[in-house]
Amino acid sequence: MRLLAALALLTFALSSQGASKEVISAKIDGALVTFREKSPAGAELVDKAAGVLVFPDVVKMGFGIGGSYGEGALLIDGEPVAFYSSAGASFGLQMGAQFRAQMILFMTEQVLQDFRQSRGWEAGVDGTVAIATLGEGGSINTDTIQEPIVGFVFSSKGLMYNLTLEGFKITKIRR
Repeated sequence: MRLLAALALLTFALSSQGASKEVISAKIDGALVTFREKSPAGAELVDKAAGVLVFPDVVKMGFGIGGSYGEGALLIDGEPVAFYSSAGASFGLQMGAQFRAQMILFMTEQVLQDFRQSRGWEAGVDGTVAIATLGEGGSINTDTIQEPIVGFVFSSKGLMYNLTLEGFKITKIRR
């Protein structure tokens, strides 16, 4: 019970100290540079997307029960048009902390509009996100790139594997 209370307090502390537009935008720029360096094939998808939702700093912590939180922005034509938070909870065998970036590409105007018109969007409920993985030579699975919503989870070390965005609740925030 104490652990759950501590985790709730941590999530509240992280979310209540929201970063400014300028700070979020600067972190997004850095995350996009890292992503483009690590995945040229992914960078091509970013350029083709109708909209790109980037969470440059998502912290995930867990000790049996886990939680995560991050803030980011929706980019259209490379410019931020709205700011969002991403939060999630998880249960099971887990211990420690992880820092990562998450990016969701809306490949068609229709899925982008569906996202923008939602009052809270949950991956796996309001839209299925195909998580991209790299193949040989940095290529991306061709089945994945045909999906209307494509997700990437990465760090400064490159793309991460066997991860999911299912259960993440994305909510528009004021900045």
